[in-house]
Amino acid sequence: MLILEILFTGLLMGSFYALMALGLTLIFGILKIVNFAHGEFFMIGAYAYTLLVLRAGMPQVPAIVTAMVLGAVVALLMERLLMRPLYTGVIGAGALRDEYAIIVTFGLSLFLINLSHQVLGPYPIKGPDLVGVSRVELLGFFVSPHRLLASGLAALTLGLIVWLIRTTVWGKRVQAVAQNRFGAAIAGIDHARVSALVLSGGIVALSGALLSPLFHAYPDVGAFPAVKSFVVVVLGGLGSIPGSIVGGLLLGVLENFGAIYVSYEYRDTFGFVILMLVLLLRPQGLFGERAREV
Repeated sequence: MLILEILFTGLLMGSFYALMALGLTLIFGILKIVNFAHGEFFMIGAYAYTLLVLRAGMPQVPAIVTAMVLGAVVALLMERLLMRPLYTGVIGAGALRDEYAIIVTFGLSLFLINLSHQVLGPYPIKGPDLVGVSRVELLGFFVSPHRLLASGLAALTLGLIVWLIRTTVWGKRVQAVAQNRFGAAIAGIDHARVSALVLSGGIVALSGALLSPLFHAYPDVGAFPAVKSFVVVVLGGLGSIPGSIVGGLLLGVLENFGAIYVSYEYRDTFGFVILMLVLLLRPQGLFGERAREV
């Protein structure tokens, strides 16, 4: 029964990891850059949901939707003002392009953190639970109903995104750009980049709203999802959507088992151990493919 409980709660947490990492994967798959401001979209969602419910009196579900929309709007502004030069020819290719992406996204991260410090203060604010019950019994053990409901919403969102990418015209454009940007440009595909950035910001903000009762909203809360997302993306394979989902679930389960059978104090270090092992034994990740430029 203990193993079943560890596995179940690990999968619940892994669904959040997968949702956070999926946003990072979408940006890398389209633009081939790493977004160092990834965690700050989590912070935006956490703050938006918490303040809308506690200060504005908005119901939880509309507040979650609003937080997601706000994250998408900030991502759209990021694309229009900062990311456009990466694929309009203003910034050259190769190392210069990578340096620009690192500096711009890292600078945006610092700006958003310091802005929230000045406007909202450094103190954490606990987000309200989706339900008023503290715990429920399920399969013979107790679990947080908020975590259960939030992970269900995360799983539903993951399924919807996979369906969009696999079956819709927009999704096929995203896949085309991810596989061959030059070939997709020749075919006239361009707007998938914008949509992917907007979707990425929205789903990361959604995860921030869902996890705000657990990790609270404060300026530096984005460090947690950023680190976890990088571990999951490397574990699953850079740019692989199935890899992000499987990697997130796997990381949640492995962390849970490590916390119970090794030490809870080192729970967050298990991800780094997994990261080092993957980089040493299979650098391309579980679902990635070996490739080289010629």
